[in-house]
Amino acid sequence: MCKIQHVDKKILYCMFVLALAVPAAAFSQSESLIIIETNDSTYVEGDSIVISGQVSTVIAGTPVTLKIIAEDRLVEVAQLPVAQDGSYSHIINASGDQWSKEGEYLIVASYGEESVETRFDYFPIVVAPETTDSFEVGAGSSGTFDVEYTIRGGTVKNMQIDERNLALVVTIEPTSKGSISLDMPRDAIDAKQSNQSDEIFIILIDGSQVPYTESTRDSDSRFVMIDFEVDDSEIMIIGTWVIPEFGAMAVIVLAVTITAIILLTKNTRMRISI
Repeated sequence: MCKIQHVDKKILYCMFVLALAVPAAAFSQSESLIIIETNDSTYVEGDSIVISGQVSTVIAGTPVTLKIIAEDRLVEVAQLPVAQDGSYSHIINASGDQWSKEGEYLIVASYGEESVETRFDYFPIVVAPETTDSFEVGAGSSGTFDVEYTIRGGTVKNMQIDERNLALVVTIEPTSKGSISLDMPRDAIDAKQSNQSDEIFIILIDGSQVPYTESTRDSDSRFVMIDFEVDDSEIMIIGTWVIPEFGAMAVIVLAVTITAIILLTKNTRMRISI
């Protein structure tokens, strides 16, 4: 009986000690806590980064020191006054030479001997290089023809006629999301209805139908613009007619092509705009 009472006293004593220690530890932690937050977790060049926070105990005349760091490189530093209620805030515009690199950025806020951290992802706006040139396309015994083009965000590796599909195939090597504009001569490739009025082209990128815009057209050429993604590689522009060596198939071929594309293409990015 005495043994049981002895154990109970020890348990009660431990519980009493823990009851005293836990509030004390919690109080100590809250006293030293600095809170920091941002208005978003991802920013692009030109965005406003709103940083705000709270200190639990205001130390008169002591500012919050704020540092923004990217890959051990100091991007920005500021000292922020603390309001009487312990709050602080700061707005930074993500632009300039220090904001040229993509990646994860670290914010460190220090107050007295305490500090707290938070992170965000940053993406600079990259202006893709633009190239204007012409490509000489082989046409077998019919010789060659030139296609003038402007590409942004990549390079043109090859252009060739696809006889079976009555198409011009353009092979590209993207460096980023971009676009290509092609000034295609009508005497090399065209899309016509039975009454000889213009018909739309069918544009496939790596086998999937995509939209395009046709800004200008005249009796000599048609000017089409096509957007592409960074992992695209082959653009196929399908018409109803290619240079005479390959013959004219007109509306029947186009109708069959459109039907096949509708049935087989699962990834249609957008409607065609002319």
